[in-house]
Amino acid sequence: MPYYMFYDSTYLLVIIGVIITLMASARVKTTFNRYSKIRSLSGETGATAAAKILEKEGIFDVRIEQVNGDLTDHYDPKNKVLRLSETVYGSSSVAALGVAAHECGHAIQHKKGYAPLKARTAIVPAVNFGSKASWPIILVGILFGFNETLISIGIILFSFGILFQLVTLPVEFNASNNALAILS
Repeated sequence: MPYYMFYDSTYLLVIIGVIITLMASARVKTTFNRYSKIRSLSGETGATAAAKILEKEGIFDVRIEQVNGDLTDHYDPKNKVLRLSETVYGSSSVAALGVAAHECGHAIQHKKGYAPLKARTAIVPAVNFGSKASWPIILVGILFGFNETLISIGIILFSFGILFQLVTLPVEFNASNNALAILS
């Protein structure tokens, strides 16, 4: 059965997924912007707070680096690097400390061998390939007369990203819980 535009229910699922992703991203940015205007009582920057948290947790082999962009913060378990964005690294806002503590939560997960973090790290190569290849393959499938095989392959590759998000949820919630415990 060929894929007809606006007919296949898969398109609806993809559109719903994109809308949910955009809404979640907008909420994170709005919340970060609101709390980035409030200075922390300690006056510490995100980088300083991260260094203190890592030291307190007995983690001495993780480097802290500044990276370009906004909300590009992440922990790299492969290279043991905590990367804080420009808006977090040198800022003393409540938002900066919260993000820095959250990323430290990932380093703590790594130290403790948290299984969902290991699973997420293991599927990153497949997800990266799938997210880069899915849309071009889907578009080529559409351009070649709605080639069902190509479109299906593209959708399967796109679903790797969805799988990644599902595996990421417990990792992120746990890191946030770690951050709350640290900051309390």
